[in-house]
Amino acid sequence: MLLQKLKEITTFVFDVDGVLTTGDVLASESGELLRTFNIKDGYALQLAVKKGYHVCIISGGSGQAMAKRFAGLGIPDVYLGVADKVEIFNNYLDSHGLSAAEVLYMGDDIPDLNVMKLVGIPACPADASTDIKAICSYISPFNGGKTAARDVIEKVLKIQGRWFDANPSAADASK
Repeated sequence: MLLQKLKEITTFVFDVDGVLTTGDVLASESGELLRTFNIKDGYALQLAVKKGYHVCIISGGSGQAMAKRFAGLGIPDVYLGVADKVEIFNNYLDSHGLSAAEVLYMGDDIPDLNVMKLVGIPACPADASTDIKAICSYISPFNGGKTAARDVIEKVLKIQGRWFDANPSAADASK
């Protein structure tokens, strides 16, 4: 059943903290919260965009560095500082003419729960909260910020025969 659902995915939606990052933040003296992102996740994200998948970021966190990272990967739909993820998600579906059934959403904690109940494939990193793991169709063996996002993107693209890039660039993931 999961394999069939993977074949129907056209859209990836990701939370940031705890999914695309480890969830750790470094508070700088200027007050900016600094995060680290995994290059392998970045490669998979930009490849999904390049292959025509819808890729969306919905996060309660915010910051210029995050916005620049996602812009560099070519992700056009980035929503930061979000309080109501369900509202943003539903607006995103409407604006792109998408169905929730074709969405894989990867989240890791309670702010993601209500959105994850709506999608075709709710997924999470290995270190997600117990409440999130309980509703997931897929739990990555990798922790947040440690290639959990790449894991789900790679699975979808491979099952759909779209994983390999004929002309990969080493610079694609490091923007």
